[in-house]
Amino acid sequence: MGVNVAACHQARLVPVALEAHGLLQKVDIHEAGCWRIPFVAQRRSWTRSIQLLPAAHAINSGRRGGEGDLDLREAKNLEEVTVLGGSGDQLNEEHLLQAEGVTASSGNENRRLENSAISTPEVSHEQKLTVRNYIEEVTYFLQCGDGGGAPRWFSPLLPAPPTNAPILLFLPGMDGTGLGLLLHHESLARLFELWCLHIPVHDRTPFTGLVKLVEDTVIQETKRRPQSPIYLVGDSLGAVLALAVAARNPELDLVLILSNPATSFDRSQLQLLFPFLQNTLPSTLSTVVPLLLSFTLGDPLKFAQGRVNNNASILQKTEQLSTSLLALFPLLPKLLEILPPEMLGWKLSMLHTAALYTNSRIHAVRAEVLVLASGSDLVLPSIDEAERLKKIIPGCRVRFFSENGHLLFLEGDFNLATLIRSTGSYRRKHKYDPVNDFVMFTRDEFQTLIYNHQLSTFMRQVTSPVFFSTAEDGGVIQGLSNIPTDRPVMLVGYHMFLGLELGILVAEFWKETGILLRGLAHPIAVGKMYEDFVPDRAMGDPARLGGAVLVSGKAMFQLLKSGASVLLFPGGQREAGHRKGEAYKLFWPEKAEFVRMAARYGVTIIPFASVGEDELLEILVDANEIRSVPFLNNLLVVKDVPPLRTNLTGEVADQPLVAPIMAPKLPGRFYFKFMKPIRTHDRREELQQKDEADRLYHHVKREVENGLAYLQEKRKEDPYREFVPRVLYESLSGMKNKAPTFIPE
Repeated sequence: MGVNVAACHQARLVPVALEAHGLLQKVDIHEAGCWRIPFVAQRRSWTRSIQLLPAAHAINSGRRGGEGDLDLREAKNLEEVTVLGGSGDQLNEEHLLQAEGVTASSGNENRRLENSAISTPEVSHEQKLTVRNYIEEVTYFLQCGDGGGAPRWFSPLLPAPPTNAPILLFLPGMDGTGLGLLLHHESLARLFELWCLHIPVHDRTPFTGLVKLVEDTVIQETKRRPQSPIYLVGDSLGAVLALAVAARNPELDLVLILSNPATSFDRSQLQLLFPFLQNTLPSTLSTVVPLLLSFTLGDPLKFAQGRVNNNASILQKTEQLSTSLLALFPLLPKLLEILPPEMLGWKLSMLHTAALYTNSRIHAVRAEVLVLASGSDLVLPSIDEAERLKKIIPGCRVRFFSENGHLLFLEGDFNLATLIRSTGSYRRKHKYDPVNDFVMFTRDEFQTLIYNHQLSTFMRQVTSPVFFSTAEDGGVIQGLSNIPTDRPVMLVGYHMFLGLELGILVAEFWKETGILLRGLAHPIAVGKMYEDFVPDRAMGDPARLGGAVLVSGKAMFQLLKSGASVLLFPGGQREAGHRKGEAYKLFWPEKAEFVRMAARYGVTIIPFASVGEDELLEILVDANEIRSVPFLNNLLVVKDVPPLRTNLTGEVADQPLVAPIMAPKLPGRFYFKFMKPIRTHDRREELQQKDEADRLYHHVKREVENGLAYLQEKRKEDPYREFVPRVLYESLSGMKNKAPTFIPE
């Protein structure tokens, strides 16, 4: 039966306040006797769908409930309730949006409810969300869906996640709305089943009550999916809550992503507000304090950046940023609805209690923890706190964002889904699998974080690389159009000094051929456990995002089995760390390590050569010389990384990780030549024979050596091999046109 909205609210039948604003609500009883209330709001040019999830976690300890509280036991006595919000108290068909009505029937308590999700269209550059959308949505959400009551979960109705996707529980900061990940819903939906905790504005549930709520949900979901981890993403207060749950449940498989955790509250600038908030403030001042606080939460420019298209011109970016910024400021007073003055003191008091509670238990945390710390956080000393937590929590990792403010998740230049994958933190089962847990990067991720990565861009600009490819009939052309794309490929080549060619090679190959080369990388490059041994802990993030995995025979086997294309350097660290006078010399093992594996999966082998390192850097003191001097040996040889390929003998087995002493040169040019493809799919049985495999192995090695000799000779014919004439030529076109090179034969 249709129900008057106001009457329904007064009769305590609905746990949310309804506003006649084009909103359809459907009430059902969950199989466990819990309420599930989906509602759909279609506003402006984009659609969002949210459902209140089963939350049999009603909390009554110390909270101040609203009139609209729902007693779940009362719900079972209902025969049938359909709640429809229209214009006024009557149903208006225009406000049904595109949803179907669902009723809740009495009878069997274990009746399973079924809800039809409404998908949200993919967000394009024109539809990117910003903090303005957050403020608007929160305001609307509080008007239509808060209504007091107990804290509860809701889930954005987005396209269904992958079949075996883990669950992600978002724990909000002081705002409590649960919409703090609004800018990330679309991208997270590719990876997770997403639940968000909503704490009503005037709710006074103590911190221990929130801990119990989240803990119960985590335990319940662990039983429901025992093979998967549970992700807890916490923002400020939510990060403290996540740590508390992890400390109380060290045996559970939890992954914690913590943004500017408020465990540092005792050192926070917010402490200065306590003297004012302990007493009743004048009405004018009580309005000003939350607004002043809003300006400490982050950089408005960062908030406005979400609308900016990264691929636009500088002029277009400036225009987009200005428009977004001007639209943001009028909305700031609406923050008073999110954090009303009468609740600010309570929130800060709870935050103080939460920090004390969690810090006293933090030594018990055994979860996988990644701390995100903003360098421009004016609310909390987040950088110092991240370092403190890293020392206390075993295996804790950190990422710093020097230019970002306290509300990291609402700043337009940050993407949570990208960060989770690039840090190697995404896994579907208890053990991280870099092959099966890999999720392909998006076009924006490739353009921003891989192709235009700071180091890759610098190398591309100073070396102006040129690529040549060989057809199956032996013809050579400039470009990569001769690369076959009908089967997975295995690129096998010479490893430049310090791996200088990697970023350029992988990015160009993907851009021009659409083939993703999964690299087999040194532990220092992508190993999460060795991040403290490199100058920048995030150094390996672009490589992981691009699909690089720790080098091993097992990893290559898994990659080929999955149908991936791989990038292989048989000379490994020995070539990349070669000594003086060893440029362009191959240090390959004697055994045909890769041929049989390539043949087993029918992979096309492409030998390739790369030249140019000798015109970029000069080795002043090499690895042998460094190891012969005790002082330098102790200073420059990395001893905490285990040696690789210990099963081999000879030069190729000598793979120490040494920081050589070198000097830069005026950059020359990089040249790549991909030799004639070698197809193995029709030679599988033949190449399983040792003699045939060895013969092909040595043929590949000769091809690489021939390519190196060819490029060293032909580059002499390049009129723009030298740095100065090349840069002058390319500068005339605004660095858009690459300088021409020699004509291949």
